Amino acid sequence: MINPLGILSKLTRPRPRQWGGRRVWLLVVLTAGSMMSAVHAAARESAAASPRTLLFVDDHHILYRSGTQRHLQPLQRSTVNPLISGRDKPWEVAVAWMSVYRHPATGKYQLWYQAFAGAESKDRTRRCTVCYAESDDGVHFTKPNLGLFDFNGVKETNIVLIANGGKSDRYGVSVVVNQQEKDPSRRYKMAYYDFTTTDGYEYPGLNVAFSPDGIHWTKHLGGPQLRGSYGEFGTPVPMQKATDRRWSNPLAMSDALDVLWDESKRVFAIYGKMWIDGPDGGMYWKHAMGRTESTDFVRWSKPQLLLTPDDRDPPWVEFHTTPVFIYNETYFSPLQILDRATGGGAIDIELATSRDGLNWQRDYRKPFWLARTDGNRFDSGSIFLCPQPVVLVDEIRFYYGAYSQGATSANDLVLTTGIGMASLPRDRFAGVRSVARTEGTNLKQPLNDIGQLTLKSLHFTGNESLQLNANAPNGIRVELLDADGRRIEGFTMDDAVEIKGDSLRHEVRWKGRPVSLPAGDYLVRIHLNKATVYAMTILPQ
Repeated sequence: MINPLGILSKLTRPRPRQWGGRRVWLLVVLTAGSMMSAVHAAARESAAASPRTLLFVDDHHILYRSGTQRHLQPLQRSTVNPLISGRDKPWEVAVAWMSVYRHPATGKYQLWYQAFAGAESKDRTRRCTVCYAESDDGVHFTKPNLGLFDFNGVKETNIVLIANGGKSDRYGVSVVVNQQEKDPSRRYKMAYYDFTTTDGYEYPGLNVAFSPDGIHWTKHLGGPQLRGSYGEFGTPVPMQKATDRRWSNPLAMSDALDVLWDESKRVFAIYGKMWIDGPDGGMYWKHAMGRTESTDFVRWSKPQLLLTPDDRDPPWVEFHTTPVFIYNETYFSPLQILDRATGGGAIDIELATSRDGLNWQRDYRKPFWLARTDGNRFDSGSIFLCPQPVVLVDEIRFYYGAYSQGATSANDLVLTTGIGMASLPRDRFAGVRSVARTEGTNLKQPLNDIGQLTLKSLHFTGNESLQLNANAPNGIRVELLDADGRRIEGFTMDDAVEIKGDSLRHEVRWKGRPVSLPAGDYLVRIHLNKATVYAMTILPQ
C-alpha cells in the first residue's frame, strides 16, 4: 500500500546544490494540488510495477458480457490418493479435519489433522487429538515419532495436541502461520473447539494454542475465547434473562471452524458453523455461515451471520461448515453441502465467492466443485476440504479429509477414512465461455459459439502487456475500446493476433504493434469463439 506521508517526506526533503562555489540548500515546497498529483502518480506507478491478475469467477471486473455463460472448473483428484490413511496408528481410528502449510523458502509441507479414537482410548483427553505429518513434495507424507503425548501406553506418537477431557470431544484443527510474528513462540496459531472449565463451570467453544514450530503447542489458558452453542434439535430458544441453560446460545459459533489472516481488514477471521432456528422457532435446525474477528487471536468479536441456505436449495441442504480462503482479491468458500436427510450426513463441496468476505454469491451450485466418489472409497461419503491453497507455478493444490460414509450418522469405528489431495490449473477456479447458440430478432442471424466480455475501465501507463488464461480451440481475439466504448485504430478485433490453444499464459498481441499497450484509460474486450477465458494478467514490461 502506498503511504502518502512517506512520499511527501521524500518530495519535500532539502536538496544540496553547488552555486558560486558555495553549497546552498534548496527546500522544494509543493502545493496541495501538486502533492496529491504526486501521490496519485506514485500509486499508479507502484500498481503498474507488479503483475495483477483479474479472475473471472464473477462479474466484478466485467462491465457486461453477451453470448456467454459461467463455467466452473471442478477439482481433479490426485491419482496417489489417499495420501494418509486412517487406522494407520491405534490413535487414528478415523481422520478428517486438517490444516496444511507449505514453507515458502524451503518448500516443506506441514500437515495437522484430527485423529479420532473414541472409546479405543483409555484416557478421555486422547479420544480426539491433533496429529502431525510432513512432506517434501506434498504427496508422500511421513509421521514423525515425536514422543510428546502417549496413547494407551505407547510413548512414541505423532500427537501434538490433546483434548481437555470435558463433556464432549475436542473437535477440528485450523492453523495459520505468520513467519513475521514478533513473538517467535506464536508464529503458529491454532484454533479448535473444546470444552473448557471457567469459574468452576464448563463451557463449549473456541479455544486457541500457539507454537514456535507447529509441533510444540501451548494452549492459551482461560478459554473458551468464544462460547459456543450445544444442544438438541428443537430445543426452545432461551428467555432473555435465562441463567439455567448456559450452552444454549442463539447465533453462536459451533464446533466446526476455520481460521485465516484477512490482510485487507488486518484481522484474523474465523468462518464456521453457526446454528439457525427452524420453522417452529426451535434451535439447532440447520448450519449456516458465521464469522468472527480478532486482532490478537485471543479476543474475538461477536459472531456475525453471513449466509444461510435459500429458496433455490432443496429442503435438505445445509452447510456443515463454511471454510474460507483469500486469493487474488477474491474470497472463496468451499461450502460443505450436507445431505442429512437422504445421504446420512453425506457432504459434497460447492464453491462460493465474495469480494469483501461478508456478501456471498453461490453461482456454482451444480456441478459440485469436489463431489464424493462412487463405491466404498475413503472419500465416497463425506469431504472436508482444507481452505488453504498451496499455490505452485502452474497448479493450485487443495487437501481434504474424508469419510466413506456420512458425517452425521456413521459409525466412526467402521469407517474408511483418509486425507487426499485435489488440484486445478493455476487461476482456473471458474471462467466465462461462449454459449453454443445465441439467436433472436435482435441478431441478423443466429450465432454459434460466439460471445464477448467487455471489462471495466483500466488505466495503462504504456509499459504493460496482457496475458490470458484461456482454453481457445477455435480462437480468441482481444481489442481495445476507449473510455466511451469506441474502437481504437490498430487495436480492433481485426487487428488482433488470434489466440488459439489451451494455455495459462496466452500473450495478447496486435499485428504490427509492440507488445506494450498504449497509455490511457481503456475498456478491454475479449471475443470468444468456442472458447473459455478464466483470467487476465496485466504485466509490467
